[in-house]
Amino acid sequence: MASITPTKSHLNCSFNPKFSTLAHSHSGLINFRKTHLGFQSVPKWRNLSLEGRKDEQFRSTGIRDICSLDGNKRGGCGVVVRCTAEGIERGLLLGGGGGGGISQEGEGMMVSERLKVVALLACIMCLCNADRVVMSVAIVPLAAKHGWSSSFLGIVQSSFLWGYIFSSVIGGALVDKYGGKRVIAWGGALWSLATFLTPWAANHSTASLLAVRAFFGLAEGVALPSMNTLLSRWFPSNERATAVGISMGGFHLGNVVGLVLTPLVMSSSIGISGPFILFSSLGLLWLTTWVYHVTNDPQDSSTIRKSELRIIQAGKSDLPATKSKLPPLGLLLSKLPTWAIILANVTNNWGYFVLLSWMPVYFKTVFGVNLKQAAWFSAVPWGTMAISGYIAGAVSDYLIKVGYSLTLVRKIMQSIGFIGPGVSLLCLNFAKTPEIAAVYITIALSLSSFSQAGFLLNMQDIAPQYAGFLHGISNSAGTLAAIISTIGTGFFVQWLGSFQAFLTLTACLYFVTTIFWNLFATGERVF
Repeated sequence: MASITPTKSHLNCSFNPKFSTLAHSHSGLINFRKTHLGFQSVPKWRNLSLEGRKDEQFRSTGIRDICSLDGNKRGGCGVVVRCTAEGIERGLLLGGGGGGGISQEGEGMMVSERLKVVALLACIMCLCNADRVVMSVAIVPLAAKHGWSSSFLGIVQSSFLWGYIFSSVIGGALVDKYGGKRVIAWGGALWSLATFLTPWAANHSTASLLAVRAFFGLAEGVALPSMNTLLSRWFPSNERATAVGISMGGFHLGNVVGLVLTPLVMSSSIGISGPFILFSSLGLLWLTTWVYHVTNDPQDSSTIRKSELRIIQAGKSDLPATKSKLPPLGLLLSKLPTWAIILANVTNNWGYFVLLSWMPVYFKTVFGVNLKQAAWFSAVPWGTMAISGYIAGAVSDYLIKVGYSLTLVRKIMQSIGFIGPGVSLLCLNFAKTPEIAAVYITIALSLSSFSQAGFLLNMQDIAPQYAGFLHGISNSAGTLAAIISTIGTGFFVQWLGSFQAFLTLTACLYFVTTIFWNLFATGERVF
């Protein structure tokens, strides 16, 4: 039922000029009654009709002040009132008012609930990655202290992934059953505890360090499935890529925060333990806010406004009403679009963890820069990745809104996300200075963030009912690839004395996966 409110930011009304001649002479034929949504029209005359309007003009342009009355001094025999409620809170950052993420309803300024959710998710994803990166920097003085070889360095770096590989599938299934809020809360608490214990474990024994890092990975494995499922619940389809871009932007900024702050804090009187204590404390602080301000589903929120809830629900038609108790693993693996996602995750994690784990060592080994300089050279590319990830999401949502098919958009985004890094890594082999190398790595990581609008969102496209579980399966395969690449880099460097061979191998993997993706990926629902 269309409603008419006196506040023009809530409703757009346009009178058909063909019938507008009646508007003046018969304006008294329309009464209004107050409802919880505003004023609802009650026509007195049979020829008066109300039509809900949901055309693309209003969907794409958002809230506009369109309320025209032509020829209101002329008489006529009929009037058609078209009202659109699509403008209400249209846009990711709109809270119902007209822009800027806030709404003037009642007497106060209110931020949209889904903006709060994505902001908190961006924060925990930032901490998630910062906690990982601490070890990438701290491992340099630890290796010097304990006399670790390059090959053993790769084993220590990969120990995080030993737990991560198991929790991805389990975490995805738990998210599908219990929702993302509870699962990511427990994950954040446990990985913060593991972060706090890491320096103690390193000083105690190598076995203790490997065990704590594996437990750390076990806890962090639930982060991405939880994020993906929560965003699919809280955001309409045409805002989801942007929301993922914001959340993953926090994830990539975690690299910057970890790489920059870790050497600074370690140089203080606290020493190596400093950054581990800092980031674990921030994780527990986030937890206190998350538990009391977020729900699994917007329908369960006590603070969300009905106008915002209506927009979210209108864009979630792709989600099933019910779920199976047991995810059909055989069915999921029987389709080529599933394997396109799995292979994309494998390739993405392979390249991502090579750069994440080895860049400080790369700059120190190849170019002889000190630890603080290496941290800065490694941090800059991750900062640009956070920005490009948001751009990729916004571009993806725009292309969908203007009419491009979901399949085409996913293929375009993923192709950019793999071909770009592949070419950049080949060029990296010819870099002669750390500045040039930083430029190539920046390009590689910036373009790889387009994968967020490719395979990462594609899980919800093809299997909304089992997205968490599918994410777990693909992420486990990707984690196995990350373990191999992280350890393999260490052995390649020790064996050949150079990073070039492994960078070339990684580039070739990017190109092969791009071909497979474009042949078999789809944006249509498969399961």
